[in-house]
Amino acid sequence: MTVESIGPLDQISKVKKNSKPASSKNVKHKDSIHLSEEARAKSEIYKATEIAKQVPNVRMDKVEEARRKLADPSYINKKTVEIVADKILESFGLE
Repeated sequence: MTVESIGPLDQISKVKKNSKPASSKNVKHKDSIHLSEEARAKSEIYKATEIAKQVPNVRMDKVEEARRKLADPSYINKKTVEIVADKILESFGLE
């Protein structure tokens, strides 16, 4: 039985060892991206949502202030009722 040489077993050895990678110095264009208005809007919404997630849902300082005021019998008077009614109307755009 005769075994003939079939070449190098390592295929990488066929690659020129003297070849250098292409230089990037002659590149005239720089990489860039362009975002659509829709993408920019969604990005702003995402950022705002992330910020809102960090804020507590209940402002305990305001809750405690309201409890303290409501515990005082002299707090609820005609003037306070008028102020609250005006703010309710204002929040519905009726004032």
